This record gives sequence, structure tokens and C-alpha cells, in this order.
Amino acid sequence: MTAADTEQNLSTAEAPSARQIAGTGQTVLGIDTSTEVCVGIARAGVVLATAIVADRMQHVEQLTPLVRGALGDAGLTLDEVEQVVVGLGPGPFTGLRVGVATARMLASVRRLPLHGVCSLDVLAQQWVRAGAEVPAEFLVGTDARRKEVYWARYDASGSRLEGPKVGVPETLPDLPLVGPAADLYSDRVRASEGPRSFDPGVLAVVAADLVDAGVEPLYLRRPDAAEPGRRKSVLVHRPWAAHRLGGAS
Repeated sequence: MTAADTEQNLSTAEAPSARQIAGTGQTVLGIDTSTEVCVGIARAGVVLATAIVADRMQHVEQLTPLVRGALGDAGLTLDEVEQVVVGLGPGPFTGLRVGVATARMLASVRRLPLHGVCSLDVLAQQWVRAGAEVPAEFLVGTDARRKEVYWARYDASGSRLEGPKVGVPETLPDLPLVGPAADLYSDRVRASEGPRSFDPGVLAVVAADLVDAGVEPLYLRRPDAAEPGRRKSVLVHRPWAAHRLGGAS
């Protein structure tokens, strides 16, 4: 059974409290699939291992082996994980759903606290915590496809002021932008020096300091694939047609 297959069953499962996280010596597993397939391991604020697969079409196949690999690199087993954190996006429907469902499954099976955060918040913290000079306000943007951007607005501390939202690059506030969208739309936004890709190690370290976003994915819009509507019958009864035929006989 895949992580996506278990999502519906886990949606009603009770999760332990997720407020005692990181910074307490706990071993934290971080998962994010809002952009690439990302896994991070941290303990007491120290990153022990990270693993990233830059393939946005292989989330189901890559995520579980990536978790095992990162744990192996950290010299740990899944039994030693004490906390699970997950990036909730925004991001494309299928890939995001796989990451969130996997995190929920692991937390449910192991009875671990689960903490969900907005993935854009992590990118904002990457810039703030890198020690570089950060403007009073800035944007974080990722690729939403359809020539659009997922974005949010932040202050110099990395606290979110607005969003997340989705829109075309021209509609974004006129502020410095970091994140993957800065390079994708450099001719239409104020691209700034700063992080361009998601760091799952930062996710595992800073999740305790970020706003709790629940455990539901931040899709922001409906998936591209939708259930078809009810098929229309060509055998529609038209009283006026029957009346005309009857009158002509």
C-alpha cells in the first residue's frame, strides 16, 4: 500500500501533540515534496543528513527510499525518530499529496507528533538564517506551473505577512523575490540574491519556530485532473418536438 492510498484512512486518525518539537534534543524527520523530493534529519538543532531528488514526476517511487537513505546517512533507524515535520506546500497536487500522506502515515504508525508548516516559510527562514542582509520585506516564490507562481510576503525576521497565494508574476507585490520562481521569471519579478531551492535540513531544524499550518496540504487551487461531469444523453425528450410530429400526422 502506498502513502497516497492511506491518506483517506489517516485523515481522521488522532495525532499526538506536535508542539514539543526540535530544540529539545529530539530526532526530527522532515519531509517536503512541494518542489523536489526532499528529506532532512536533525537532532537538537543540528542537521545530521539531507537527501534530495530533483525529479518532480517520481515522488511515489523516490520518497520512501530517500527517507531510508537519509536515516542511514545519519546512522539512525526509523525507530529512533521522535518527531515528524512536513512541508504542506503550496505545490502541485500529486507530488504534494504524496509527501503529506507519507509523513502522516509514518507519524500515525509510530505514534509520533506531526507538525505541518507552509513550505514557503522554510525558504524564508533559509534566507534570514544565512546571515545575509535581508530587506525589510520580501517575497518567496515557487513554480505553480501554468505560468503562475505560489508566493507569500515576509518581514525581515522571516515572519509571514501575506499569503500563501497563487498568481501570474506580474501581479506579485513589487518586492525582492527569492525561491525557484526568482530564476524562472527573472524578467518579470524583482529577483534578489537568496535561496533558490528548498533545504530539508532547515525544515527539520526550524519547524518549531514556524506557524503551525495543520496537516492538510495547501493546494490553493483545484487539481488539473478532475472527475468528469455527468454525461449528457442525446435521447432527450422534447415535448415541443413530439407535439409538432403529432400535429403533422
